[in-house]
Amino acid sequence: MVIFSAKIINLILEGIGETLNMVILSAIISYLIGIPLGILLVVTNRDGIRPAPAFEQALGVVINLLRSIPFLILLIMVMPVTRLIVGTTLGWKAVVPPLVFSAAPYIARMVESSLKEVDAGVIEAAKSMGASTFQIIWKVLLPESLPSLLIGAAISTTTILGYSAMAGAVGGGGLGGIAINYGYYRYQTDMMFLTVAVLVLIVQIIQMIGMRLARFCDKRIR
Repeated sequence: MVIFSAKIINLILEGIGETLNMVILSAIISYLIGIPLGILLVVTNRDGIRPAPAFEQALGVVINLLRSIPFLILLIMVMPVTRLIVGTTLGWKAVVPPLVFSAAPYIARMVESSLKEVDAGVIEAAKSMGASTFQIIWKVLLPESLPSLLIGAAISTTTILGYSAMAGAVGGGGLGGIAINYGYYRYQTDMMFLTVAVLVLIVQIIQMIGMRLARFCDKRIR
């Protein structure tokens, strides 16, 4: 059984800190990349505000290719890039670049899906009033799709959290590293169950926050 000594508590707290650091930082950077990509996919779609089918298809292929690579393989593939950016391939900081490479395309598709839920009539009304492409994106598409974007953000963040746990298998640190190093290599299954329980709790908190924010921003239920 796990003995909640000061050492174990400090270890878990350190693991939580590393996990939250890599997840939050990766999510922010991924969204800074993924939102513009998602907007481009919608705007340049055949039925979009500024149709450019060839560009949209080419961008879609690149995004799909990145999404199709399993995270652990991608993590190993981008190690030279990670070493160039971070200076090391070990620790939670070294997990951020591969997390971004993996999450940004996924987020782009989530954003695309949310933006496509906006009623076409609202967009046409904005066009008829002479709104520019930027105004339609900033004042129509993003505000109207905000509840869906927030739900997508919660889903995407929990996905990044799952990826970060996988990174523990190759020295990524965080709760995943604790589960691998203690639960697998040292056969301390109680430590593994403890880290899993903490990960589940973090997922529930993220989902709860995302759902509440989405409900608060949804004008249809006010």
